[in-house]
Amino acid sequence: MSRTLRVLSVLASLTAVAATLTACPGGPVKVGAVLPLEGNFAIYGEPIHKGMELAYEQVKADPDRVQITLEIRDSKGDPARAAELLEELYDSGAVIAIGGVTTDEALTMVPIADRKGKVLVSPSASSPRLTGISRNFFRLYPSDFREGNKMGIFAAQELGIDKMVILAAESPYARGIQDVFQTEYERSGGEVIEVIEYPSGGTDFSGLVQRALQLNPVGIYVADYAQNVSKIIAELRKERFDGKILTTSAYASPEIIAEAGADAEGVLLTQTAVPEDDPALQSFVQAYREKYDERPNIWAAHGYDAVNVVVQALTDSGTSASDAWKGMRGIHNFHGASGVVQFDEKGDVGKFPRTYVIENGELVDYEKAVEDKRKEILRRIEQLNRTRSQLSRGGGDGN
Repeated sequence: MSRTLRVLSVLASLTAVAATLTACPGGPVKVGAVLPLEGNFAIYGEPIHKGMELAYEQVKADPDRVQITLEIRDSKGDPARAAELLEELYDSGAVIAIGGVTTDEALTMVPIADRKGKVLVSPSASSPRLTGISRNFFRLYPSDFREGNKMGIFAAQELGIDKMVILAAESPYARGIQDVFQTEYERSGGEVIEVIEYPSGGTDFSGLVQRALQLNPVGIYVADYAQNVSKIIAELRKERFDGKILTTSAYASPEIIAEAGADAEGVLLTQTAVPEDDPALQSFVQAYREKYDERPNIWAAHGYDAVNVVVQALTDSGTSASDAWKGMRGIHNFHGASGVVQFDEKGDVGKFPRTYVIENGELVDYEKAVEDKRKEILRRIEQLNRTRSQLSRGGGDGN
């Protein structure tokens, strides 16, 4: 065999080996996750965990997708602990991680992802401060800029509230969304009488509410996580406040709403929505019910999508840390249980919130309900007009 033919033969053999290695990678890819499974923020972390576990089971059953091992750690809602756990996961071989359930956790975790040069995917952190914070950070939940903007305009233009008090926790999450709400509310013609901030770790909510009510607001906007929002609402009900109570999607926890009972009735909030007849949503809801015997909430849907998006990125682009980043950047028009996922250049998704009102312990699409009522009134008017016309014609024949 000539030297040229031997070289060509060796190259052919190397190419075959490379193809074999690509087709049969050396085992599942490690994906890490840091979630608050204990403490106050478990009301978000636990449903996210359930959604992730469901997606993980489905991935393992699908031979056409990159196989992963999913290692989940409990942050207990402590941002410093979340950062430490994330670093441990990256150091132990995780090529990509899911985490930053709350804004506070995400803000401590992003620097770790940057130092390690690996991707971090948040299922639910929403502060505007996170927009464009790092090339390695992606999130499935839309920025609070959209939510605060939506509620600010809605409060002034649709509800006609001309004077409001804002109650906001001293936290990155609350400050981010209340700033946007105030800006859009005032731009739409409303007046914020006062912004009252309070320690995020808890306070005398009775005294806080008394101070707010002394200002005689028509409406009160509460920016905080669910437990504190619920306590403030309870105090407002105790004081027989008869104005509108508005809050954020953080309050959209079935457990919190059920526990609040009658106090929650009539509270308005904003959150993203997917049409009930959406095939991806229906498939997810059915599978979730079969596994857990309960209906999933918005947080479960985002946990489910987090795993599926990560696996899609790895399947499309490869299984190294740099491949994972390329794969996330390449996610396009991904139809998930929480809606269509597509990241912009800043790592945000383009989902849009709607306004909901709590009725009989359930979240009801306010705008859809109003439109349905409008259509029903028009239908009744049209029916009444037809009846009158028929009676008029019948009377004329009788004469």
